[in-house]
Amino acid sequence: MYSDQYQLDLSNKTIAVVDDDLASIRYFEVLLKTTSANVVTFLNGNDFITYIKENPDAFDMLMIDYLIPYINGIECIREFRKHHRNTPVIMITAYYTRESKDESILAGSNEYILKPVIPEKVLSILEKYLTRKEYAF
Repeated sequence: MYSDQYQLDLSNKTIAVVDDDLASIRYFEVLLKTTSANVVTFLNGNDFITYIKENPDAFDMLMIDYLIPYINGIECIREFRKHHRNTPVIMITAYYTRESKDESILAGSNEYILKPVIPEKVLSILEKYLTRKEYAF
């Protein structure tokens, strides 16, 4: 299905996916399953914030949408960054304006990616931030 270049073993990593679109959640679950990563999903910002307060060291990466219910992606990133300065954060969204991208980066996103996202793009980001010594924490 994917290039041999992206035969990643992330079995020791846990990735949070926050998105209110069930199709996107399923897409990332199936894709991330190919890496053996543990995936924890949230359909809104409130559930995500509650979870990270109760489980402060739960995630090795956060993949989050910009427009999610209750607490938007930007506010979630700001809250996450209070205690997770080095954890990679990837904003994956269908919503694009120059202002939203700038706001995302200022909040603490490492990457800002527009949907739809091809699998190779996601896998290359996982490889970049979770396996390379210069990025992996």
